[in-house]
Amino acid sequence: MTPLHVEVAIIGAGTAGMGAYRAASAQTKSVLLIEGGSYGTTCARVGCMPSKLLIAAAEAAHQARHVEPFGVQVQGITVDGAAVMARVQRERDRFVGFVLETVDAIAPGNRLTATVRFQDANTLVTEHGQLIHAKRIVIATGSIPVLPPVLKGLSARLLTNENIFDLATLPTRLAVFGPGVLGMELAQAMSRLGVQVKVFGVGGGIAAIQDPAIRDYANKTFNGEFYLDASAQVKSVRETATGVAVNYLHRVGGWKTERFDYVLAATGRAPDVAGLGLKNTGLQLDKRGVPLFDRTTLQCGHSTIFIAGDASNDAPLLHEAADQGRIAGGNAGRYPDVQSGLRRTPLAVVFTDPQIASVGVNLKQLNERFKDRFAVGVVSFEDQGRSRVMLRNQGLLKVYGEQGSGLFLGAEMFGPAAEHIGHLLAWAAQQRMTVSSMLEMPFYHPVIEEGLRTALRDLSHKLHIGPPVIERCMDCGPGA
Repeated sequence: MTPLHVEVAIIGAGTAGMGAYRAASAQTKSVLLIEGGSYGTTCARVGCMPSKLLIAAAEAAHQARHVEPFGVQVQGITVDGAAVMARVQRERDRFVGFVLETVDAIAPGNRLTATVRFQDANTLVTEHGQLIHAKRIVIATGSIPVLPPVLKGLSARLLTNENIFDLATLPTRLAVFGPGVLGMELAQAMSRLGVQVKVFGVGGGIAAIQDPAIRDYANKTFNGEFYLDASAQVKSVRETATGVAVNYLHRVGGWKTERFDYVLAATGRAPDVAGLGLKNTGLQLDKRGVPLFDRTTLQCGHSTIFIAGDASNDAPLLHEAADQGRIAGGNAGRYPDVQSGLRRTPLAVVFTDPQIASVGVNLKQLNERFKDRFAVGVVSFEDQGRSRVMLRNQGLLKVYGEQGSGLFLGAEMFGPAAEHIGHLLAWAAQQRMTVSSMLEMPFYHPVIEEGLRTALRDLSHKLHIGPPVIERCMDCGPGA
């Protein structure tokens, strides 16, 4: 086979890889995009978009069942599982189609369908033995599901995010292993669509919530809808002719064996780098086999290799992958002029109900970097006016500020409209606003954001900047 010679080779055509291709192509026309699997990003095919389609159906069913407190009567609510999944698949395929149109617009000579591995730091070899000589290389191979040992004996009845959205209809009973972001989103959605769900976790974590009080609040709230044991003891998981038998210690005591149609493994994802032959590059690797890299340039050591997206194991979120692809591809294209790229304020949202959001400096980082130099403002949404009007009055918000400077540092939230409040707070953090300047911003009445103002006022007082929070502040309107 004739070897290929290019300036930049990009391994992986997901969100990060496509972003890297665009950025590198702005610097040089000699760019090759290599994909060994299906085109169409993780987000579009098996991630954020199909999961949100399922969640939207679940929200519709949940709202229909819970209108009586408003004085509204709705009779005969049924869920057509086949119709739910058909819409998920139809709309998912539409989103994937948009991605494929973008891929098709790339000149055929600039893309290659092949699985590759490193022969050395500047040479890739395909599964058919073709050599690709590249002066610079971007690794954007994404991630793959991780299975715990207790699930490795399963086959036909094992689901991951890679295949759950291909089900012809909804299952009757589903065991979810892993109460992380994906596990909690899908578990609650399935439960609200009428599936009997049990969620098993290890270590007590729930959807990456760091604050213990917020985590306890979330645990109690979710357990009001479905079984959740974030610190479960599971003795065995065995596939049967008709489903899966799970032997576990019930959280209130006593060992039980229950049968489920399927097990969903939502136990995390790992960088998909094992088959790349990275040992042949001479790069220094971490314990997971990922090259060490500079977070601002995405350069691996002092090499001509860059890494972006989920493959870096840094921040596995679409907007982060897009930023990383842009930075890595731009630097690969303009090398040796390697530049630091803009890394935005951390922002993560979990689309459960109530939603979960984290912004900026998290609690662990606060205790490491700002020990004894920060304060925490708190608000409960249980009596917040607009939230109570809509019967969405569950949750807590905690906001963090630096003593002395009054700088807003970050927040964590479990509550209504967290996806929107999280964005407001991320913008404030990126603009390096103080708590005082945030409180000078307009707050309409009645809106959920008034709860944010209450939390900021509490924080302002604890930073010794403002007065104590006035209970039932009528200047703000009733229930603010």
